[in-house]
Amino acid sequence: MKKLLLFWLLATSHWCYAQFTIIHNVNGYTPTREGAIKQFSTLVIKDGKVVKTGDESTLKQYPQTSPIDGQGLTMLPGLIDAHGHIIGLGQNLSQLDLRNSLSVGEVGKKLTSYAQENPKGWILGRGWDQSKWTPSTFPTAADLDKYVANRPVVLTRVDGHAIWVNSKAMELAGITPTITSPSGGEVIRLQSGHPSGIFIDKAELLVTKHIPSPSQHQVNKALDAAGHHLLSLGITSVHDAGINYTTWQLYKQRAKQKSLPLRIYAMLSASDAQLSTMLKAGIYKEQNDYLSIRSVKIYADGALGSRGAALIEDYKDRPGYRGLMLEQQPNLEALITKSVKHGFSAHTHAIGDRANRIVLDSYQNVFQQTGGKLLRNRIEHAQLVDVADIPRFKTLQIIPSMQPVHATSDMHMAEKRLAQPQLRGAYAWQSFIQHGVKVAAGSDFPVELANPFDGLYAAITRMDKKAQPAGGWRPAERLTKQQALQAFTLDAAYAAFQEFKLGSLEHGKWADFILLDQDYFKADIDALLNTQVQQTWIAGERKFVRP
Repeated sequence: MKKLLLFWLLATSHWCYAQFTIIHNVNGYTPTREGAIKQFSTLVIKDGKVVKTGDESTLKQYPQTSPIDGQGLTMLPGLIDAHGHIIGLGQNLSQLDLRNSLSVGEVGKKLTSYAQENPKGWILGRGWDQSKWTPSTFPTAADLDKYVANRPVVLTRVDGHAIWVNSKAMELAGITPTITSPSGGEVIRLQSGHPSGIFIDKAELLVTKHIPSPSQHQVNKALDAAGHHLLSLGITSVHDAGINYTTWQLYKQRAKQKSLPLRIYAMLSASDAQLSTMLKAGIYKEQNDYLSIRSVKIYADGALGSRGAALIEDYKDRPGYRGLMLEQQPNLEALITKSVKHGFSAHTHAIGDRANRIVLDSYQNVFQQTGGKLLRNRIEHAQLVDVADIPRFKTLQIIPSMQPVHATSDMHMAEKRLAQPQLRGAYAWQSFIQHGVKVAAGSDFPVELANPFDGLYAAITRMDKKAQPAGGWRPAERLTKQQALQAFTLDAAYAAFQEFKLGSLEHGKWADFILLDQDYFKADIDALLNTQVQQTWIAGERKFVRP
């Protein structure tokens, strides 16, 4: 009997140890909910979750487990991008990429080549930015007609808030010389008064509604392509900023199949015709935290680059013009109310200082009349905030979801668009933190590149990739390395009600982590841009290994 008991104990002990995964010989760092950075060299995982972190002596507690050698690589929690567009990124990977094109002619060469390689259908592309051209004026349909005239061409501006189309696209969309600009949008016109080929914000729909919708196969393909790309960059979770009904269905289907490539916190698009249907279906939360749907993405204004951001004072480079409100305050309050009544958080896009003020006013009114203040509502971007409005984020418990790389991409353009007083609350990450506000960081891919180390570098330096300007643009708003990491991990998790599940390698949380080729905290700041992710793990499973 004693022999049988001993055999059972040994077998049970071996079975228990076999459930553990141990990775040692790592240079590990994790933020903690107490605020300190904890260092470790060994990570113990069971059932996809963190059991403990420790040093080499921790191995002695698990003698039956074969540890994995981390080869001295730096381990950080998986990075969270608090504002991206997953399907848009996946589609972009197969569309015409115009990022960094410095002239109409350069766009034309890329367009000609792409058209030859893709001889059928509408030509779609993204990434142009006229503010980087000389002269920095909007192009026209005629500029595109020189290169492709017999097929419709629709090229989205880098920020997604304007499109540039050729004459064929306008013809198929039924655009006539007498077309009027819709509320919340602008049709840019030639001196003759005819549409120029540039459609801003809600005017985009005049053309884009005629583009054939992608098939379910194409959307699935875009999701998988984006997922692989993001995992290779060390991103284990994304807050998808505005999904339509088709994507809502797809995400739930893929979650049920357990085939989502990474974790997704999805915001329902407030502009989708099926919003009510999606809200009535209720909050969706997959048990392994791969998919969470509990918020609504609302648009208040446009973007700074296309002068669609709504300002309190005139644009410096367009006197008499103060941008576009895509939704007026009564509509904003109605959408926020609709969201919170269904238990969903409201995440509202606001870039200009006027838009941010109106959105804050809208939240305040809804909270007083309906409630919802504890739903971790957010303002997406919060790029230009009047300094008097910054403390209101804390008072109203609004989370600014901000993209550090926007500051370094926009700084030269922002100086042209805005007077110095308008820039006092520009991309004010440190000011928010000093007011006791958590900042959730992201990239806004595919507007910007998805690489989170670009964002960490921008947050810490406020310099571009050429280390300009020396010392950083408006350097008082720089973040420390610890603050920047926290914004891309724990605070991003907090912004999705997931701080007890994700964002750090603490006991009981999912073992989402990355292994890097250099020490994030000790490496020279210039080297941060060249950081290579060697491995990406989600829930204790390796999802990416660099070839």
